[in-house]
Amino acid sequence: MRSPSRRSVVCCAALAALAAGAAACGSQDEEETTPAALAMPTAKAQDFPSTTGRSLADLQSMIPEGPVLSPTVSLVERGTSRVGFGLFDTARKQLGGAPVALYLSRTDGSSLRGPFPARSESLTVKPQFRSRQTAQDPDAANHVYVADLAFPSRGSWAVTAVARLDGRLVRTSPTAMRVGRTGSGPPQVGDRAPRVHTPTFEDVAGDLESIDTRVPPLRSLHDTDLADVLGKEPVVLVFATPQLCQSRVCGPVVDVAAQVQQRAGDDVRFVHMEIYRDNDLSKGFRPQVAAYRLPTEPWTFVIDRRGIVRERFEGAFSVAELERAVERVR
Repeated sequence: MRSPSRRSVVCCAALAALAAGAAACGSQDEEETTPAALAMPTAKAQDFPSTTGRSLADLQSMIPEGPVLSPTVSLVERGTSRVGFGLFDTARKQLGGAPVALYLSRTDGSSLRGPFPARSESLTVKPQFRSRQTAQDPDAANHVYVADLAFPSRGSWAVTAVARLDGRLVRTSPTAMRVGRTGSGPPQVGDRAPRVHTPTFEDVAGDLESIDTRVPPLRSLHDTDLADVLGKEPVVLVFATPQLCQSRVCGPVVDVAAQVQQRAGDDVRFVHMEIYRDNDLSKGFRPQVAAYRLPTEPWTFVIDRRGIVRERFEGAFSVAELERAVERVR
């Protein structure tokens, strides 16, 4: 079994920074556990500079450099792709509550596009769906910025964020992103999901801790073998390891899935798949992870009743995002 790639390490480091920074934004008191409590201003394109007749160099000359951009995704495709990210100051404290937009350009600064307004998505769930890891982890992420970027072609593109902080615009340095597959990657939207067996509560004779590092483990996410329902019923397949996650967002992702599962009821099957053999980092990836060709964790796939991937999320996502994806396959 292969070990995590350098890309995995780099992406996980950015995600870990996102998680660590999120803790600096506010407390985890009970009165702050609803998505509404963490809602942040929605950016509007008209509040940011136009790209008409401008290059990235022009944008840089107009706006002083300030925060640091940390994407939470490692793979993007040609066309519209969801890009999650965090913004940090030089002390690595996450910046939240600010209107933000992203700009795209070639790595040489040409073909500037944007602004693409970002939204802040809450990772918070109702108290009954919060794992012990998430509740007790001061570094657990509680929100992520998300923007839908239109990548016009494959190749290398640069992403720059512009934020309004304290009444003035500031920007990040460009962050390079590779658009399009480089070799074999995870199933894309429109691909048929690989059929693999996933261990169930019955398979392990009730020993949920052997197939779920969440505390407490959730039987509801281990009642279904993916191979039994794929191509017959809609499925939400979550690859995550709450206890061993390098990115610190696996716990919140599984919590989100648990909350959405209750609302979806029996219309959609939910499956949680751990990452490492015997829940031991030293033993490498489980075969299901290899079958889905995952370079990072966590990953979530929303699959329709024909077995086709209709949405996929790399890294963190909100209850609202998953609910919207589930509605499309019910």
